[in-house]
Amino acid sequence: MSKEFQWIGKPTLRYDGVARVTGHALYADDLRLPGMLVGKILRSPHAHARIRSIDTSRAEALPGVKAVATGQDAPVTYGILPVSEDEYALAVGKVRFVGDEVAAVAAVDEETALRALSLIEVDYEVLPAIFDPHEAMVREDVKIHEGTKIANIERQASLSFGDVEAGFASADYIREDSFFKGAATHAPLEPHSAMAHFQDGKLTVWTSTQVPHYLQRYLSKVLGLAQDRVRVIKPVLGGGFGGKGEPLPLEFAASILARKSGRPVKITYTREEVFLTHRGRHPMHMKLKTGVKSDGRITALHFESLLDGGSYGSYGVVTLYYSGQLLTGPYVIPAYSFKATRVNTNKPPCGAQRGHGAVQPRFAFEVHLDRIASDLGIDPLDIRLKNAMESDTRTVNELRITSCGFRECLERSAEKSSWKERRGKLPEGRGMGMAGSIYISGAGLPIYFNPMHHSNVRIEVDRSGRVTVFCGASDIGQGSDTMLALVAGEVLGVPPELVRVVSADTDTTPVDLGSYSSRVTFMAGNACHAAATEVRKRILFAVAEEHGVSSEELDLRYHLVEIPGNPPKTMSFAEAAALAEAKGGMVCGSGGYTPPKLAGKYRGGGVGPSPAYSFSAYVAEVDVDRETGVVKVLSLVAAHDLGRALNPPAAEGQVQGAAVMGLAETLFERNDFLNTGQHASPSLLEYKVPTALDVPDVLPILVESVDPEGPFGAKECGEGTLCPAIPAVINAIYDAVGIWLHDAPITPEAVLNALRRQRQKE
Repeated sequence: MSKEFQWIGKPTLRYDGVARVTGHALYADDLRLPGMLVGKILRSPHAHARIRSIDTSRAEALPGVKAVATGQDAPVTYGILPVSEDEYALAVGKVRFVGDEVAAVAAVDEETALRALSLIEVDYEVLPAIFDPHEAMVREDVKIHEGTKIANIERQASLSFGDVEAGFASADYIREDSFFKGAATHAPLEPHSAMAHFQDGKLTVWTSTQVPHYLQRYLSKVLGLAQDRVRVIKPVLGGGFGGKGEPLPLEFAASILARKSGRPVKITYTREEVFLTHRGRHPMHMKLKTGVKSDGRITALHFESLLDGGSYGSYGVVTLYYSGQLLTGPYVIPAYSFKATRVNTNKPPCGAQRGHGAVQPRFAFEVHLDRIASDLGIDPLDIRLKNAMESDTRTVNELRITSCGFRECLERSAEKSSWKERRGKLPEGRGMGMAGSIYISGAGLPIYFNPMHHSNVRIEVDRSGRVTVFCGASDIGQGSDTMLALVAGEVLGVPPELVRVVSADTDTTPVDLGSYSSRVTFMAGNACHAAATEVRKRILFAVAEEHGVSSEELDLRYHLVEIPGNPPKTMSFAEAAALAEAKGGMVCGSGGYTPPKLAGKYRGGGVGPSPAYSFSAYVAEVDVDRETGVVKVLSLVAAHDLGRALNPPAAEGQVQGAAVMGLAETLFERNDFLNTGQHASPSLLEYKVPTALDVPDVLPILVESVDPEGPFGAKECGEGTLCPAIPAVINAIYDAVGIWLHDAPITPEAVLNALRRQRQKE
């Protein structure tokens, strides 16, 4: 192929853009089938209770009710991670948080379904509840899950790399700090919705999911159906951010009710139910101890984290390891150790949220690093440049770094913000702060162990020249369908807008493991590139044979095959495709991607390794009102190393969107609970997310390090772009008014209290 790109690196319209903005896109809740019933779920009013009995007879007798289900209809545990399958479709024997799913009904309309829920009688034995993770670590008398060996500790990890003791001994300065990052939730525009239909022994589920393949596997397991009798289809999805990244109770409940009633059943959550389902950011208590030389060079780091996992496992084991494993970049750390503990509490389960596992530790470390720089009288930019990692290296915990544009991210964000000229020199109450980050581009291992590809793509070209890409990946708004059309189009010389993409249907598309861990561009993109390359070879071989030339002499660009000769000739792509079909049958190709073997040679070494890593460096400018404590972010310069920008406007949008989510978690979002375990703000009226009026100017800077293993050199730009936003703002607050804040989200009250303490010290 020619080195000059046809469409890569140039603005490309979103594959589904027109349908979304014109209202023609169909989301899960838009779907209707003849005879469809409305499903509703009965939820526990108690944070912790044993279920003595459930009487559904009155609900079943209500006119218009067609099916009622309880945990006895599916007494099989499941969970996104095979190591923590601790959930039931509907509660069996016990409830563990306010909102836990107890029973479900299907009725002819919503009013009847809600009336039926009120007629279900549940006899509860209320049990002591635990809401504080520190208490959960030691309460042997209260077991949220009976199988836990030590109190309510779900999982612990303790790892050490390099000579940590010697690293601290050689340090000229050692600093220790503690931090806390509160919970946050995803708040997608689209609530969870699922419609199930059971017909002729086969279950079909249309649902707003990020992981069709995993959902298919667990529907098969929980309902006792062969996997080939379960079909999962993802319609257009209105945002996930991790909250739709695992099988959820409504998908099982709708399926059970559909099988029992013999009619389609749809369940769409209210916004309160979305909050109660949660699976969002873990509250995390963190301690750091770092040794440095007098010039700021790091000699050793020790990190401890306590994760409040809520009531169930979810992605928690991965979060636990990520909290420690991903702290060995983007700086060179020669000696490192961490201890992490995840406990269960009687709150909604925490899981994966954008920047999964890395956001909380990155906040803590980047503020901690700024404090060290302040103590030593070093510019925060300079201490980061002093320790910045480089390409083609390995971290102390065996993470393989291929491309790395971190140093360029630091330099360009500093340049665009005029860091050297402006930091520390702004008017009273104004300040600038910096932070860096590293994140994965896909996991090194699949969620369940198997020897197959992590992502697969099939491409078909018919005799008209139409190109169709089949892939199981879920486009959750990040634009992965557009990416597939772009990659296939570039390889085949076909404009991306002429490439059809069929995605996320377990009956018609090959397996992809889902949209999580920023894996789709790297993994599905590589699989698509391989499939398109196979198709390209088929077409060029047929043309070469027809014209008596070598296929290496041909080029396929801009919808034409260029044939050498005197004079040279051209053949349209459609003509070439028809010729290839005539000579060898249907023109198709398949490709798959499996990461190289990257796992570290130690227990837990499979969590953290990735085929590539992205890097970021942000500079925030803030205004702090000393009278009210209100912090306003004025601007954010966001430099992100994404390998190569396949579609620059889309990449810039990802950077801006993630940065705004980070700012929201810094200043607005509070996922709090009352002392009864009831969610304190289960609506978008009380749970504050920024509006357009709250969003500052975000200047995205795309740093292209061109990864040697990514599709056309691309890496991720969807999740890692959130991580530096929180610490950049908090470090800017210090520059503005001289106070350090160690708890996030921050409030005006916290700012005023810190200012008060500052005055008392003066």
